[in-house]
Amino acid sequence: MFRKIFGTLGTRILNAICGFFTLWLGTNMLGAEQWGVSGIVLLDVSFVLIAVEVLLGSGMVYFTPKKKASTLLAVSLTWSMLVIAATAVLFRILSFFPDFYHNIVPEGYAGAVLGLTFMYCILNFNNNFLLGKERVRTFNILFVIQFCTQLTTMAVLIFVFGIRDARAFVGSLFAGYTLSAIIGIITVAPYFKGETIEDFKASFVEMFKYGIVIQMSTLVHILNKRLSYFVITKFGGYNAVGIYNSGTQVSESVKLVGHSISLVQFSRISNSSDKDYSAHLTLFFIKIAVVISVLCMAVLCLLPTRFFCWLFGPEFGAVKLILVALAPGMVCLSANSIFSHYFSGTGVPKYNLYASLVGLAVTIVSVYVLVPLYGYIGAGAATSVTFIIIVVYQWIVFKKDTGIRTRELLVTKSDCKLVVEETKNLFRRSQVPSQPSGAVKNEQTKQ
Repeated sequence: MFRKIFGTLGTRILNAICGFFTLWLGTNMLGAEQWGVSGIVLLDVSFVLIAVEVLLGSGMVYFTPKKKASTLLAVSLTWSMLVIAATAVLFRILSFFPDFYHNIVPEGYAGAVLGLTFMYCILNFNNNFLLGKERVRTFNILFVIQFCTQLTTMAVLIFVFGIRDARAFVGSLFAGYTLSAIIGIITVAPYFKGETIEDFKASFVEMFKYGIVIQMSTLVHILNKRLSYFVITKFGGYNAVGIYNSGTQVSESVKLVGHSISLVQFSRISNSSDKDYSAHLTLFFIKIAVVISVLCMAVLCLLPTRFFCWLFGPEFGAVKLILVALAPGMVCLSANSIFSHYFSGTGVPKYNLYASLVGLAVTIVSVYVLVPLYGYIGAGAATSVTFIIIVVYQWIVFKKDTGIRTRELLVTKSDCKLVVEETKNLFRRSQVPSQPSGAVKNEQTKQ
């Protein structure tokens, strides 16, 4: 179990390192304004992908063990093309209202948003299909190829071709998505040999019903994290967005802990029918994620302001205060990721949607009150308040659904013993058991 987690965590740490150098290049070579444009372009792609991932997101992981690969591919490609076509039409309509349109989509980058979305559709199908097959190691390799290519390409575009605007970042995304997608196609191709497509309509409807709830939750989740970007743009422009974007990127390096754990958790739960095992595995992982996230966030918050000025440039001194404002939210985000994958993996993603909607109500009020008063510091505080409320709601539902008691959130000796035992497995030559459900349940239920 820990072998896969540490493999994924190592990949995420490498991603964070590459992300750090990408951030350094963006802040020092592109400047706050162009880095702000880059952030908005990536955010636009993220919003379009919410619709795409109705069928290519977590639902793909969930249905991979249950349906033929050819069926999954046919449904996914059909849906992806429909979403991209609809987005192109929407952009055309919005272009008749240029002031509003370019506040959402930076001028000249609509085509890039659509192109990046298309490449990510292919990339995402490959990755989630591999997760559904529990091929976590292969998934991690493709992920490494993606972000290493992005960093290398961005450096080449800046230092070799002299591109010092958002095109350098957008071009690097194209390169990373494309290379990883091509290698992914080669990797998953053997699964399609000799297969026929099942009932297309029935599969489409089944996957849509599962995925729509998850992606509505994802849409609201992204709004909870990123609505402040558009509000900051309105009150402070792209320069302010660039500074806040830098702060969020530094703080969100902490989320790799929860995200790494939840990927393995979701893959494991989706292939298990033991709900008690899933519940205790989730509780165990939440403890690990929260403890590590608190330690990591504390280190970031203790770094002095002059460090960030030296690292990113004098425009970015406020990153320190943004980190402090975001700290509680980033710790809660780790727990949120694990709770969300529990609900999705056990077939009740509606609770993630409900949690996100509760958070959105808090976000709308707090962002429109705090951002005009305190700028990007207020945006960070609003994000923290939102995710605290979300995790409290998820815990209440999780507790009611599983019967787990509040005092079981405390770290126990049994937890520590299990961590030690699983860590030892990393150094053993023998294969780690694929379903250590008894260990998790026995250690937890002793309390």
